Amino acid sequence: MPAARGSDTFRVSIFARLSLANRKLVAIVAALVVALGCYAAASLKQQLLPDLSFPAVSVVATYPGAAPEVVEQQVTVPLEDAVQNLTGVESMTSTSRQGTATVQLSFGFDTDIDDAAAAVEQAVSKIGARLPQDVDPQVRTGSTGDLPTITLAATGTTADALTGTVVPALQAVDGVNEVTVSGARTQILTVTPKNPATTQAIITALSSLGGTSSAGSISSGGRDLSLAVGGPVTSIEQVEELWINTGAKPQQLRNLAEVRLTEGAATSITRTNGQPSLGVSITMNHGGSSSSISEDVRDLLPGLTTALGSGAALTVVSDNGPAVKESVDGLLEEGALGLLMAVLIIVLFLRSARSTLVTAVSIPLSLLIALIVLWAQDYSLNILTLGGLTIAVGRVVDDSIVVLENIKRHLGYGEDRRHAIITAVREVASAVTSSTLTTVAVFLPIAFVSGMVGELFGSFSITVTVAMLASLLVSLTVVPALAYWFLKAPRDAAGADPESYRRRVEAEERQGRLQRVYLPVIAFAVRRRKTVLGIAAALLVATAAMAGGLKTSFIDQSGEGTLTISQTLPAGTGLATTDKAAQQVEAALTGLDGVASYQVRIGSPGGLFGGGSGGNSVSYTLNLTDGADAAAVESSLETRLAAIKDAGEISVGGGGGGFGGSGIEVSVHADDDATLKAATAQVTEALAGVTEVTDVTSDLSESAPQISIVAKGEAAARYGLTDQAVVGALRQAVQGATVTRVTLDGAQHDVVVGTGADAPADLAALKAVTVMTQAGPVRLDKVATVTEIDGPVQRTRVDGDRTNTVTATPVGDDTGAASSAVRAALDKLTAPAGSSYEMGGVASQQSEAFTQLGLAIAVAIALVFLILVAVFRSIRQTLILLVSVPFAFVGAVALLLVTGTPLGVAALIGILMLIGIVVTNAIVLMDLINQYRERGMTVTEAVVEGGLRRLRPILMTALATIFALLPMALGITGAGGFISQPLAVVVIGGLVSSTALTLVLIPVLYTMIESRREARRLRRLPVEAPAPATPEPLPVG
Repeated sequence: MPAARGSDTFRVSIFARLSLANRKLVAIVAALVVALGCYAAASLKQQLLPDLSFPAVSVVATYPGAAPEVVEQQVTVPLEDAVQNLTGVESMTSTSRQGTATVQLSFGFDTDIDDAAAAVEQAVSKIGARLPQDVDPQVRTGSTGDLPTITLAATGTTADALTGTVVPALQAVDGVNEVTVSGARTQILTVTPKNPATTQAIITALSSLGGTSSAGSISSGGRDLSLAVGGPVTSIEQVEELWINTGAKPQQLRNLAEVRLTEGAATSITRTNGQPSLGVSITMNHGGSSSSISEDVRDLLPGLTTALGSGAALTVVSDNGPAVKESVDGLLEEGALGLLMAVLIIVLFLRSARSTLVTAVSIPLSLLIALIVLWAQDYSLNILTLGGLTIAVGRVVDDSIVVLENIKRHLGYGEDRRHAIITAVREVASAVTSSTLTTVAVFLPIAFVSGMVGELFGSFSITVTVAMLASLLVSLTVVPALAYWFLKAPRDAAGADPESYRRRVEAEERQGRLQRVYLPVIAFAVRRRKTVLGIAAALLVATAAMAGGLKTSFIDQSGEGTLTISQTLPAGTGLATTDKAAQQVEAALTGLDGVASYQVRIGSPGGLFGGGSGGNSVSYTLNLTDGADAAAVESSLETRLAAIKDAGEISVGGGGGGFGGSGIEVSVHADDDATLKAATAQVTEALAGVTEVTDVTSDLSESAPQISIVAKGEAAARYGLTDQAVVGALRQAVQGATVTRVTLDGAQHDVVVGTGADAPADLAALKAVTVMTQAGPVRLDKVATVTEIDGPVQRTRVDGDRTNTVTATPVGDDTGAASSAVRAALDKLTAPAGSSYEMGGVASQQSEAFTQLGLAIAVAIALVFLILVAVFRSIRQTLILLVSVPFAFVGAVALLLVTGTPLGVAALIGILMLIGIVVTNAIVLMDLINQYRERGMTVTEAVVEGGLRRLRPILMTALATIFALLPMALGITGAGGFISQPLAVVVIGGLVSSTALTLVLIPVLYTMIESRREARRLRRLPVEAPAPATPEPLPVG
């Protein structure tokens, strides 16, 4: 090898020289790291997932009573026009429902979402004049921090009691950001005129009520005095004392109308365990810990329940704390078991308690350094960072094993302790450094993976990277210092001749059990190189064939001890009718084994970005008892629900923290409703025949009844009526006219002017509604045509195009097979003219994630290639080393098939890790072979001798990693979430195959290539030049 390599090795091994010269300082620093690491571990906040900010901004606007097509034309389209051309918008999806418009804008994950929201808000504010009166769009963003960490249900109490007693107590809990009470019906200030003729005068007077307006300012006596007109309204009495101009003598409002506080119309109903309930949501601040908040809140609940009074109850509906604690404890348990098994492997090979202690100390030190970095960078302890630490347990010990095994070997030769340690570290410093850097380098491409995968696994890659770099530092500093204190040369080496003693020890090593087994294997491989290559090629072909049988998935959907039920009745079903249907399901839940509590929500209030569904939908959340078998509970539940008739569509699913849902979506685009309906029906029918999917639904599968009111031209003109006059009259008759807002006792209330009569209950009553006109009152049906028609439940647009979505759920966990079956079914269709189809949902997410991770794997291989070329200064030898990468896939694919584990995002991350891990053993082996050749050995001699010398450390590092990951792969605690088990399965399988092939195939390829190169070199030498004498082999390490 070139001389530069020796200088590089010297620069790296200088750490060992410094550590030996400053052993006490190294010990003190290590102790400080332990202390700070323990403090950091205790201070890290605990979460289920890292904080994620979703790159989306939504605009939500309510237009009470408006039909979906009216909402689309008058609200949605103007909002789309305002925001669609903003910088950074990747896609725009709008949904128009009865009385609600939602426009959601998707941005890249690198977008500053606060700046994006500000730009959206500014754009929306400019179109106020284009929107109907009283439509006030709200701009919303969301992140995981906005989701409640705990949700409580309160029964037998009031919102005021909760606000006065429960909210302050919970708000004081350390780590809590906000406590909100939901589900209480809003109170409105209702004004009911005694004489309909005074209605308009009352509306006009109330419109200017409850505020102060500026009339400018004047200067008086050297002072500027502002002019404020009006004053705040703080009581009902002030409203009643309002003077009204009725055209004759002014009168106070109390003489013209009845004024009182009433409850607004119910838009949703919530019950817990069959009792009407209110919701209490608790969100966590940036520094909060889910598990500690959970414990503190649960400790407060008995006292708070007592304070609310007799009959009150507070029930935990959802709580992330136990799931977080279970995940943390489970991963810690699996990590501890892995550490123990790795230590047992070291003991088995080194057969020395002192050597094991020196090596094993690298594991906690490396992990504690990683915890310090996580704490300093304000990361949390979650299933991603914990998974990274657990995965690192087996890998961080590798460098120390190689260093210590070489130190122990040199000490065994009877060398001076200081000289033995420095020499041993120098010999392997380059190998351990380059092998660690290759492992670290494979995580660099993850930083450039976009989307949810990049956001999720960013903290995971940082955790593993820091732990790996820490293990390298520990192996070159702490391990040499500890070896100086704890390891000694054999007693019989004292006074013996160093050369003869070394030859005797080497002879004994050759007779070791492992060497006796391995020597004939490598000798055969070197002699029968074509046979070995043929076997290797056959393995690769078999692996490619097996890969076709792998199941594929996106990200595993993991439950958290809950089940969910969704119930949907025909569109247009009223809240009261839906409530009766929900009571049938609640009856089936009563007494169900394994269910601790349940909550039902009738009429969705909307999610994180708003846009809830109508009153025809019901959602149920079931909390299971500790130790309950979720599958058994779900089976029993489905049996009971199957007996319910005429209660809509009911489906049961697992609760939990999946990402983006598990449904395959097909977006259908068309220019007009008729074509869209036909194309949607065609896709729905096609997917219904695909056996790989179930629960095929469409959001355009139903229509809701509507009443159409069209003014009669001549008759309406005779009475001086316009469409807006009809709208005003009907709105007042149906729900009253909201004219202003006032603040009473600190709470805001809408002021609504109504008629006092019951709202029209049917078509005939609506036709008989009296409309006030310039010519006097007239029945509605005299000036307008009133008919009942069917209209769409909702209208959806994607990037301005009318769109419908057909959704199907994959059967089982093979999302890839289900996606392929759906795509094949779509390919057979002939789309109606003017329509098109597009795959989306989990299929699109999986495809995008696989593509990006595939590119990351390619980039990782390129980075490893560059590092190896820089280290070995040989492209030929680098290519030989990279041969171990595809053979890692042999074991990975085989073990995925044997265990039935789908190839998902976590498994691909495991393959990414394998690229860096599997070349480690090959680097250690080839580095020693090159050293032997520098000392005069032939190619074959160097390969055989290097294989024998590196057999033990290669097996130790591989087995230590495999057994450290074994508890995780077996899922002993089941707390690995969606990452640990598939990742561990891939790494174990890949290490098994790559290690076996590294010890056989790398020597074969090295011998083939370097022997030919050596022969060509000898042929180029002058004939008269004597052949160099082969010196006595000087084994190294």
